[in-house]
Amino acid sequence: MLFGRRKKNPIILRDKGVVDWKYATCGYCSTGCAMEVGLDKNGVAVTTRGVADAPVNRGKLCIKGITEAGILNASGRGTEPLLRSHTYNPWQTASWDEALDKTAAEFQRIQQKYGRDAVAVVSTGQILTEEFYTLGKLVRGVIGTNNYDGNTTLCMASAVSGYKRSFGADGPPGCYDDFSHTDCLLAFGSNLPEQHPVIYWRLKEALENRRFPVIVVDPRVTMFAQFADIHLPITPGTDLVLLNSLCHVILKEGLADEDYIAAHTNGREEFATLVEAYNPAMAARITGIDEDTIRHVARLYARAGAAMSIWTMGINQSTHGSDGVCAINNLNLITGNIGKPGGTSLSITGQCNAMGTREWSSCSGLPGYRVLENPDHREEIGKFWGVDSAFFPTQRGRFMTDIFPAIETGEIKALWLVATNPMTSMPNTARMRKTLEKLEFCVVQDAYQDVEATQYAHAYFPASVWAEKDGCFTNTERRVNRVTPVTTPYANSRPDLWIFNQLARRWAQGAAMSFPEAASDVFEEMKALSVGTGANGAPRTLDISGMSHALIEQQRGIQWPMRKGDATGTPRLYSDGVFPYPDGKAKLLALPWTDNNEKPDSDFPFWLNSGRVVEHFHTRTRTGKVGNCNKFSPTAYMEMNPDAAREIGVEHMQYVRLVSRRGDAIVLAQLTQRVPRNMVFVPFHFHDCVNRVSLGLLDPHSRQPAFKQAAVRIEQVDQAEAARLNREMRTY
Repeated sequence: MLFGRRKKNPIILRDKGVVDWKYATCGYCSTGCAMEVGLDKNGVAVTTRGVADAPVNRGKLCIKGITEAGILNASGRGTEPLLRSHTYNPWQTASWDEALDKTAAEFQRIQQKYGRDAVAVVSTGQILTEEFYTLGKLVRGVIGTNNYDGNTTLCMASAVSGYKRSFGADGPPGCYDDFSHTDCLLAFGSNLPEQHPVIYWRLKEALENRRFPVIVVDPRVTMFAQFADIHLPITPGTDLVLLNSLCHVILKEGLADEDYIAAHTNGREEFATLVEAYNPAMAARITGIDEDTIRHVARLYARAGAAMSIWTMGINQSTHGSDGVCAINNLNLITGNIGKPGGTSLSITGQCNAMGTREWSSCSGLPGYRVLENPDHREEIGKFWGVDSAFFPTQRGRFMTDIFPAIETGEIKALWLVATNPMTSMPNTARMRKTLEKLEFCVVQDAYQDVEATQYAHAYFPASVWAEKDGCFTNTERRVNRVTPVTTPYANSRPDLWIFNQLARRWAQGAAMSFPEAASDVFEEMKALSVGTGANGAPRTLDISGMSHALIEQQRGIQWPMRKGDATGTPRLYSDGVFPYPDGKAKLLALPWTDNNEKPDSDFPFWLNSGRVVEHFHTRTRTGKVGNCNKFSPTAYMEMNPDAAREIGVEHMQYVRLVSRRGDAIVLAQLTQRVPRNMVFVPFHFHDCVNRVSLGLLDPHSRQPAFKQAAVRIEQVDQAEAARLNREMRTY
């Protein structure tokens, strides 16, 4: 979005005096772009460039990657550890020993008084995989709380749950190269050009070489929808109905791959009975997509030699997001589009290392996709770490979205936030404020001291950021890539790996365990734990035993599985038709749709939609400080249909109040035909904005919030007061 810009300035490439280039992987989204960071003669990072021979991005970077060097020395970086006895007291600078001693003592005091689970840890998708593994060892093997999760619950939990339910294990089965082989692409709630520009470039490159239909399912006319061959402007929250109806047509018209279904799936009969009720006429009334179009899309997809589906938050952030993912998997299973070139169910992950936390952080279980419910897994990890397996819980604890309500009820007394910002990212901001105020002790570990959650912290740990550290990320297509420390940590900040290791030594059990200091040594532990046999008797899919830090950098990233002796990684999972369930078969799941949306009515007549813009990342903790990102989208705004605006007297670039049953927010109206008359769209990046009004209903399987299912109204507001509030909010 360009505010008030009618004329673009010419692009000028200035010589920034680079004398050395160092290898890294972009630390923003999940695309996984390989880059080099340029250092000047003083060792200061001044610019970035894409790596030409990298298989993911082939030299390309988006606006965030191009400007990423700016986050290393941005305003607001934490310089020293801080402590205070109460949140209303001023911060006092502390040494690292003082801050770590205080934190360990408070955690131990609270656990002795209230029980082990009275301490909660909420992690991130932003730190390095070796750091995730070490944090998991600390939480599971030393601190011992079962209230441990990551902020990926807000974005990818439904994809994780859906993969597990359909296939028996997490892990996207496809890869970016599938764009070059597919004959039909179906995208659900994914705005690739703004969310993942380099993945979109890979798609456009494939389309230049060979034409195939691109179908975008999205209630808003996104940039991706504008470029598509077919746009399906679906009623929010009805994706499951559409998917069941597509499967109805495919089975009814004999277009399914019955040989594949018989050989590689279970549950066909129950599934077929369920989708029989979802005929196109019925689905059209619910989804808003006419029945002929539903039939046409089903035939296109089923008759394609290879067809693939991609999705992001439009599916995941729903009260039935997990079912929506399973329904996408159903579609690809009945058409035989799993594990072959151009045929896949590919979730486009949100954060740079959301896959790393899913694989190795132990948030939902134990490292390497092991589960707490399996006694053999508990015994194996206990023996490897030197921990009595009885110390581990026997089932996973609360999800992130359940941890905060447990603070409200007093079950959780201490909270450790690692590189996450729930004051902006969680629904119902007003409730979050009251929740965090109830904590006896809160620790915020972040690269930026001015992150909103520090308002409620008693201890602050200044962490190093991205390319000040050493380790790996895993991207959307399971590609593990390297981040090397291109510069020393800022001021007295420390790498997250160092912080976790130092804190572990404050417990007797942690002091007795091995916590390697070098990321390469941590990676060796992960390699050893990646080897083994799955429930189906086949080698485990998450096998990285053939990788090393040096080889990963040499090959510009390697996709798992890569077993010892392999020359390189594996592009696709399940190419042999064998799935991680004990019988080796995937599950076709019968998924009834429940209408539990909050829908527009006379009091709240507009759907609220939210999403990402290309210039910003998540809660703007970093991009909000980078001038060449922030200047294009500096403030919260709302897309509104001009016809709807005219009816209630709203003008272009006028401040308005957005009101829901939970709260209100001030936004700047931008009139556009990209949204229908009964909908508004607000980017989710801005503090004290869209999540003041969003809905907190949760998916029963993934516990992911339904950010995109809410009803709001628009009210006039005093322009001068709104401008003042807007200016105040822009300080974050």
